[in-house]
Amino acid sequence: MKSTERQTTTEGLDSQRVFELIRDIRDPELPSTLEDLKVVSEGGCEVDGYVCRVCFTPSKYSCPSATIIGLSIHIKLIRALPKCFKIDVFVAPGSHVTEEDVNKQLADKERVAAALENPQVLDLVEQLIV
Repeated sequence: MKSTERQTTTEGLDSQRVFELIRDIRDPELPSTLEDLKVVSEGGCEVDGYVCRVCFTPSKYSCPSATIIGLSIHIKLIRALPKCFKIDVFVAPGSHVTEEDVNKQLADKERVAAALENPQVLDLVEQLIV
């Protein structure tokens, strides 16, 4: 299934499928995918009913792109999953210097929406999730 196609049921949606959707997202600073850098893994993906959770580990403790990585994961899943899903994306505990701030931004729907209204942010996300 192409990532632009929308699933119509939860059947078949599991951690492996979620991982398949996000594994090829590009890192904003390095010429690699999030899977290649071990930023995302199948073990960090979870589906529980209509809740999809992704826990990611930035490649560096002080990674300046943690928020844009999380935003890219979030947007990729918003576009691929039915609207009935709640999507939670967060930094793995203890894996980033500003973990609390990054998680707060990613959990705030208004902040996510505002970020996507910024043409530069949206353009960068589009480049990463292709």
